[in-house]
Amino acid sequence: MATVSAATVLAAIAIPVTLAAGLLPSCPARAETPPPLTIGVLEDMTGVYSDITGKPQVVAAQMAVDDFGGTVLGRPIRIVSADHGNKADTAGSIVRNWFDNDGVTMIAGLGNSAVALASQTIAAQKHKIDIVTSAGSSDLSGVSCVPTGFHWAFDTYSTSKVISSSITQDGGDTWYYIAADYTFGALLENTSTQFVTAFGGKVLGDSKVPLGTQDFSSYLVAAQASGAKVIGLANGGGDTTNAIKQAAEFGLTQQGRTLAALSMYVQEVHGLGATAAGLLMAESFYWDTDDATRAWAKRMAAQTHEMPNMLQAGIYSAVTHYLKSVRRAGTDDGPTVARVMHEMPVNDFYTHGAKVRADGQVMRPMYLLLVKPQADRHGEWDLLRIVKTVPGEDAFPPAATSRCKLLTAAAR
Repeated sequence: MATVSAATVLAAIAIPVTLAAGLLPSCPARAETPPPLTIGVLEDMTGVYSDITGKPQVVAAQMAVDDFGGTVLGRPIRIVSADHGNKADTAGSIVRNWFDNDGVTMIAGLGNSAVALASQTIAAQKHKIDIVTSAGSSDLSGVSCVPTGFHWAFDTYSTSKVISSSITQDGGDTWYYIAADYTFGALLENTSTQFVTAFGGKVLGDSKVPLGTQDFSSYLVAAQASGAKVIGLANGGGDTTNAIKQAAEFGLTQQGRTLAALSMYVQEVHGLGATAAGLLMAESFYWDTDDATRAWAKRMAAQTHEMPNMLQAGIYSAVTHYLKSVRRAGTDDGPTVARVMHEMPVNDFYTHGAKVRADGQVMRPMYLLLVKPQADRHGEWDLLRIVKTVPGEDAFPPAATSRCKLLTAAAR
């Protein structure tokens, strides 16, 4: 009988085992979860501007993400937020960490002009997108403009022009300014002065006031002593409301003087009650404008328990436009997405075909708003009446006088 070697037996056994192994279904490798697209919302959460920016900005940004569907390019969308404390160096540290370590591709909000200017510089260095919705400095889309920077809801030029030109033409031709002593206040005052003098008015004096000042009495006394018909408040947040309350205590409006709030919001009017009646202000959004704005505002109010202002509407609009642009671009690369953001008109519940200019400014209409007297209000938040609508081309700085190199290059 033929003998069979051990090697032959092992080979015979190995063949069917190998074949059988080939017939078994392979276990698929676990699919890797794609990294989220991360958006950073940087605002004053606890300081002088927290009542008009703060946590409602995060709510509005998250609402935009949810309405978009929560994903883009197959990636989940994540919102992170932080408090800059109204300090440019704090903001800079947060923004750098977000870009370098947390995968943030776009930052938004950025209330406080010094914070916004510092953050925009860092974003440009990192080739990331910043969309300023809460700071007003017209330098953001002027001398400090960058290819990946956008100014979304308003600027100091537009609010100052809409208010100052209207009041001066109506006879308020002598002004005294109480201005916040930093970039934002200076720009508000300087721009307002430009339009007051353009329409034949005069500026009789001003006071520079540190951010967060509680006692405005000495500044109001100086304004009263100047004899000016109009007291221009070139500040914002708690500084503005404190000044208005104390002006009422001094009886300045009863003496026939007009208070012009160059930066004011519906939440502040609500908090002031009857004290704010007769004030003129400017915004790019009012919640009670039409059915679409009312529907969106009520959704916001269900979460924040107050009606939104143009900053909340602006950040919702900005996040939505950014996500649309990422989807169209097929990438989150900053310069690529920025080009798409410039190409596409802005369309949402309150923005209708607005152009994004080469300097990053969204050319949206601005409203001149009058605070209603108590007798004309028909609900808790029925506070304002639209007096005039100013087209974006008339409200924002003209391209011909811009100091933005991107805008002058685009005009060639």
